[in-house]
Amino acid sequence: MQQYLEQYFGKENILSVEPLAQAGSNRKYYRVFSGDKTFIACESSNTEENESFFYFTEFFKQNGSPVPQLLQISKDRKKYIQEDVGDESLLDVVLREGYTEAVKELYKKSLSALVNMQLTGGLELDFTKCYSSSSFDKNAVLADLNYFKYFFLDLHKIDYNKAKLMADFEKLSKSIGQIGPLYFMYRDFQGRNIIIKEQEPHFIDYQGGMKGPLQYDVASLLWQAKAQLPFDWKTELYAHYKHELRSKIQVEEKMFDDGYSSIVLVRLLQVLGSYGLRGIIERRAHFLSSIPLGLANVNEWRSRFSLEGYDELNHVLVAMEEQITEHQIGVVKKYAENKLSILVQSFSYKQGIPVDESGNGGGFVFDCRGILNPGRFEEYKKSTGRDRSVIQFLESKTKVHEFLQHVKGIIDISVDDYLNRGFENLMISFGCTGGQHRSVYCTDAIAKHLKEKYGIDATVRHIVQDAKDWVN
Repeated sequence: MQQYLEQYFGKENILSVEPLAQAGSNRKYYRVFSGDKTFIACESSNTEENESFFYFTEFFKQNGSPVPQLLQISKDRKKYIQEDVGDESLLDVVLREGYTEAVKELYKKSLSALVNMQLTGGLELDFTKCYSSSSFDKNAVLADLNYFKYFFLDLHKIDYNKAKLMADFEKLSKSIGQIGPLYFMYRDFQGRNIIIKEQEPHFIDYQGGMKGPLQYDVASLLWQAKAQLPFDWKTELYAHYKHELRSKIQVEEKMFDDGYSSIVLVRLLQVLGSYGLRGIIERRAHFLSSIPLGLANVNEWRSRFSLEGYDELNHVLVAMEEQITEHQIGVVKKYAENKLSILVQSFSYKQGIPVDESGNGGGFVFDCRGILNPGRFEEYKKSTGRDRSVIQFLESKTKVHEFLQHVKGIIDISVDDYLNRGFENLMISFGCTGGQHRSVYCTDAIAKHLKEKYGIDATVRHIVQDAKDWVN
């Protein structure tokens, strides 16, 4: 990636490259600092998915949808550079500001822009260029329901009659597969994929789009588990969406509403399947902590809508509420309210390895001296591992990323175990020659990793630099 970026920007024009947190995919994102601007670079070996993204981006940008400008694509079609529309999502805004009228207005703007995107795409897109499936038909719905069964029901050992449940899945899939008309379906239209910049929404991560029912994207946004929008908000925003839609096409309201209620349920179950895979199997804290919220959404759906004619599926939803909720909340509470305190620190080997103040034996000490030292070069002698020039040096001229990948693999084993067993202290130390460049960079990187993966705000201490009362 570094070589590709240098070819596009020019080596001398890159101030730093910052890896961004991965979500549910295997794509790797980076924020590139060049001059007074930033850009987003992406690397993915899935060229089929990439091609869908390239096609959708160019199409929607030309048709006025709020998507990032695609700036450059590598010859192998595995790397690309795009406009940076910011890093604050609609979900970030609602979690920070709450259910204010200003936040509601952002939701309305997002839904209005969605209508234009759906209708324009539905009329003019070439759906043969879709990545996973060209349409959200019966088979796609059935795949989502089975995803829920395998990665949520079965993981929680919920008892059900397999033949009867599969019959209900077939019936529900067929019903939704007959919903029309079909337009562009974003597929993952939720608050994390709506970036707010200057009070305007910008859309990202739409490469999984396909032809599908209009209601699906509205359901994805309004019933997002983490957002927990009040039901009166869901009602008002759904009405706003339908008003925007009716201004452009004819809508038979009762049929539309009936389709919406069924699609909401399918979306909620698909999301629980994702939480099961990413949270329970892969032990990603963000997804694990979302499970009780996802269950609460399903319970709210059951209180508002009817599941008449789906006896086994209804049995499963009741069993989920009775058997999972209390246990799962306990699991999440252990992660979210854990007593584990982690200290991550940098030090100089000239001053010796830091003493463990918790009395637990010292935790991990990683020697960064195998990484090329920026301090050997005159232009970096007065800088630290937080300065962009040093960060750029470490990321482009050393094996620091490879080093940290091994470190993360090692410490994650202990963090997982400590959380499960209720341990309270862990110390992670990085040492280099002077405690100024390499150890500082690694300490900050691991603290960020712990926040992103586990939601843990580690205590960060830079022993040498803190003693200098540095400005950071």
